[in-house]
Amino acid sequence: MSNPKEAIKEKSMIIQKDMLAKLFTELSTAKENGKKVVYTFVPGNVTELILSFDMLPVYPEINALQSGMRKKSASYIRDAEKIGFSEDVCTYVKCDIGMMLNGNIGPTGEKMPEPDLLLLSYTGCFTFMKWFENLEKLYPNVPVAMLHTPYQEDGKITEDQITYMVKQMETDVIPKMEMVSGKKYDPERLSKMMVNSAKAEDLLVKVLESAKHVPSPIDAYFAGVYYIGPIFTAFRGTEEAVEYYTELWNEVQERMRLGLGPITPEGELREEKFRLVVEGPPNWTNFREFWKIFYDMGAVIVASSYTKVGGVYDLGFRHDPEHPLESLAKYCMGCYTNLNLPQRVNLLADYVTEYKADGFLINSIKSCNSFSAGQLMIMREIEQRLGVPVGFIESDLVDPRYFSYANIKNRLESYFQMLEQRKIILAQETSEAIA
Repeated sequence: MSNPKEAIKEKSMIIQKDMLAKLFTELSTAKENGKKVVYTFVPGNVTELILSFDMLPVYPEINALQSGMRKKSASYIRDAEKIGFSEDVCTYVKCDIGMMLNGNIGPTGEKMPEPDLLLLSYTGCFTFMKWFENLEKLYPNVPVAMLHTPYQEDGKITEDQITYMVKQMETDVIPKMEMVSGKKYDPERLSKMMVNSAKAEDLLVKVLESAKHVPSPIDAYFAGVYYIGPIFTAFRGTEEAVEYYTELWNEVQERMRLGLGPITPEGELREEKFRLVVEGPPNWTNFREFWKIFYDMGAVIVASSYTKVGGVYDLGFRHDPEHPLESLAKYCMGCYTNLNLPQRVNLLADYVTEYKADGFLINSIKSCNSFSAGQLMIMREIEQRLGVPVGFIESDLVDPRYFSYANIKNRLESYFQMLEQRKIILAQETSEAIA
């Protein structure tokens, strides 16, 4: 197995690390440099619009997951609970509030700037509204802009819904951005950024769809969270994002050419034994331990719902330079958490089939209603429709109290044994049929 240090030396990973380091440095010096800061969310974000006003976006849930990966979230969550937050409240929220109670020191150790605008882009998660109510209490003099996204109730985006979204941007969001930034809305600049958005989206889809190849050159869940980082956060619409995804796609193509499997924290996966589709976010406090259970057993996640929370681009959506605001509206409504349950089932079933998965697994998050609601129904429907083995494990986003390594490992070992037995039976049936 390769030296672990070698696994993190691919050029795309260095590019992304530099991008993120630069962003956090920019944020820590924003006030000295006269930069305005917008607090907003990942699903349904309007990053290009924020960047077109030369403002910097901050994503509270990204701060929370980064704090979880750096083992800082437990104390933040306890501090939030001490001031009255229930154990059942989303742990992203409690981690974020706890971080602010402790001086708003970001995950990299640099102080995060206070917001100049709170942009509540509600996309499929009711908790976002309550989260921003608390942010409003912490920052009572900061203006709030609300961008309400209607659900795809009937499984499609209507012209009325697009009009409703665009009107909100024109009458509330953009005027407040103009007021805060001191700049006028520039539709031409926004359109030019969307050219970069579409290029990056094309490349991301190619990367994720490379997992249809056998063996898969990528892990579309654990490694996938790194792949989606730039496009789901502060870099969509930038040339840096296009550069990153160009390099990443070149690397993935080379891995396919050589017939290589995905890279893990401990080096290259030598043998792909199981191909899985996974529903639900990962656990962040024990991320590497969680991933290791899978790659130690030769399991590769070939598709996941989590890598679609910031846009289901493989269904064909691209940001459109010709219709920038309408495009942002469609983007917000097309995120995974804004799809109805039948849409989610169809999407996941298609993944199981198209990516030749051996099984379907759910990681149910204790404090995330947006994902967890309906998961048992989704699991049963996938099992009945496709006849593949299904599995169910439970953890949490950033609360280490709800990650039981032994319990999860035992469940997964049993699940992989079931997959192994099924493969043996299928091989025997195929052999008998040929005979």
